[in-house]
Amino acid sequence: MLTIDPKKVPVKKTYGLMVSAVGPRPIAFASTVNEKGEPNLAPFSFFNVFSANPPILVFSPVLRIKDDSEKHTLENVKNHKEVVINIVNYDMVQQMSLASTDYADGINEFEKTGLTMQESEVVKPFRVKESPVQFECKVNEVKPLGDKGGAGNLVICEVLRIHVSEDVLAEGEKIDQHKLDQVARMGGNLYSRANMGVFEIPKPQTTLGIGVDNIPQSIRTSTILTGNDLGKLGNVENIPDETEITEFLSENKLVDYVKESSEEKIHAIAQEYLKKEEVMSAWKILLAKNK
Repeated sequence: MLTIDPKKVPVKKTYGLMVSAVGPRPIAFASTVNEKGEPNLAPFSFFNVFSANPPILVFSPVLRIKDDSEKHTLENVKNHKEVVINIVNYDMVQQMSLASTDYADGINEFEKTGLTMQESEVVKPFRVKESPVQFECKVNEVKPLGDKGGAGNLVICEVLRIHVSEDVLAEGEKIDQHKLDQVARMGGNLYSRANMGVFEIPKPQTTLGIGVDNIPQSIRTSTILTGNDLGKLGNVENIPDETEITEFLSENKLVDYVKESSEEKIHAIAQEYLKKEEVMSAWKILLAKNK
């Protein structure tokens, strides 16, 4: 058996072992506002329910391992003690992943991910309209667990309002776990889907995706492409140029096909590429039709 003393190995190794061993972990998709009132949205998998009376949720933003700095969510809940915790289901998992990109302070992750801001009833942060369950909370306490990279900060949240989509309700106002179709974090790039099992989403932290807001409108408003599809498209750093598109069409003998096909059909073909994780191919055929 491998035995490790956490004090004798890099923090990154300890972190990797812990998140790989303890899971699947539910995801707190936390909506906050900064001191200027600007919205922020970010996911955290150090999260769970800790009390029902009073109703308490706790999540923990860790200090960045690379430089010991605080994430924007942590800064926000310290300065403005309110948060909305949105539950993530499979239909929005790619957009949630895109929100974990380390965008600059003041960048609206709702816009970057293509998710919808919905006004809350009793707190200032917005709810994620697409989320099946939303908790409006006041922050009772932020408890730091250390001051070095990897240290957690327990954000103790008291639930003031619970919003549940009727789409996931069963009789007696109970949540149908199958309809909810929750996802949870595991180690590395892996997630767990309650209804299906393990799947993978490449981490976006090493790149700065263009965001759904920079996708051409005719693509962004597609009746074929889903939120998850748009999340994948928005997670690229650069879109293909004219030369790349032309070469792709020529190599795959698609020039005439694209000209003669409807926009809906091209979007359906792009969706097939996305299912195979061929994101740049999807971009090329979409842009070819969009010219």
